Amino acid sequence: MSKKDVFFTVGLALLMGVIWGLGELVTGMWIAVPSYFHIVWFAAIVIIALVVSTWHAMKEDKSQRMDPKVQKYEKKMKKYNKKK
Repeated sequence: MSKKDVFFTVGLALLMGVIWGLGELVTGMWIAVPSYFHIVWFAAIVIIALVVSTWHAMKEDKSQRMDPKVQKYEKKMKKYNKKK
């Protein structure tokens, strides 16, 4: 797992936690909901987080599809072009 993937997963978990907490505050203070709604809300947040996380893991990164020799060449060319 790359550093980018860890950052995404931690960020997603924090974001979903904040969304869940805000939803609980709103439904607890201003909107009258049945008692089972809190369980449904929590399940929905978990399912959405799992779907987004799975989508991100399945998405192929362009750098992982490239041949290592091509990556090395492109890196050298990028440095060369910056010097100009």
